[in-house]
Amino acid sequence: MAEKINAGDSTKFTRDYFDSLLVEMRHIDGVLPSTELELYGEKFSTPVMLAALSHLQSVHPEGMVEAARGIKAAGAVMWTGMGDEAELEAITAVGAKTIKIIKPHADNSNIFKKIEHAEKCGCLAVGMDVDHAFNKKGKYDVVHNLDMRPKSLNEIKEFVKSTKLPFIIKGVLSEQDTHKCLDAGVRGIVVSHHHGHIDYSLPPLRILPAIARIVKKQIPVFVDCSIDRGMDAFKALALGADAVSAGRVIMPPLGAEGAEGVRKLIVEMTEELAGAMAATGCQDIRHIDPALIWSPDRKS
Repeated sequence: MAEKINAGDSTKFTRDYFDSLLVEMRHIDGVLPSTELELYGEKFSTPVMLAALSHLQSVHPEGMVEAARGIKAAGAVMWTGMGDEAELEAITAVGAKTIKIIKPHADNSNIFKKIEHAEKCGCLAVGMDVDHAFNKKGKYDVVHNLDMRPKSLNEIKEFVKSTKLPFIIKGVLSEQDTHKCLDAGVRGIVVSHHHGHIDYSLPPLRILPAIARIVKKQIPVFVDCSIDRGMDAFKALALGADAVSAGRVIMPPLGAEGAEGVRKLIVEMTEELAGAMAATGCQDIRHIDPALIWSPDRKS
């Protein structure tokens, strides 16, 4: 029987768009590249980060904490999504610089409580996953029996004001929301469709250049969704991202080797990124030329 294909599969569109982007090479005057990332006053070995995953205990015992060990060993940034206070405390106790992403809970008092706890844990930043307000049936979302609601611009401003940590909005996929994030005073955005939250979602890299033009390096721009290899990271950085997050691709190595599997994956992706940078004349991640990327409709 033929495999059923979802005609609106956003993840497939995203993967296909990544694979449609080609890279020109520039070898004369080449230099050894640096993949170092500076973010919120900290330095990291790589712009390849762990996405804001949750509930990885089904992949490996204490999966989120084990992933944090691997991320720290790789010199990368750790992100985490849902999880109780004890889990976040255990993640940060590993020493991984961690960004905590909070769901858009219906009760804002829960959000403020989680922001405060992230501060107490010494998180690098905190933020909100705004694209989890609705489900695919047009109803308010319910995640692990917790009610979600969309957040207004004024509510986001209040979240930003409530913390000394950089506040990040995850789930930006439009110029309109980008302008609103800047208006709210957020300190970072994640260009993402949350693994195809709706069918026919725009591939993040398709809109990334437009978002980068609006942001003008005022705040970091992150990208996730289908970041599976170092060349994916290179393409995202060239088109305007400051760093990228690898998500589901880390699950097999985490399950097989725990922290060491995660470390190896991040190192391998970073090495492939460095190889692409070396072959294109890019001295560091801040100087990756967008003109290196050739889309199918680009003309010489």
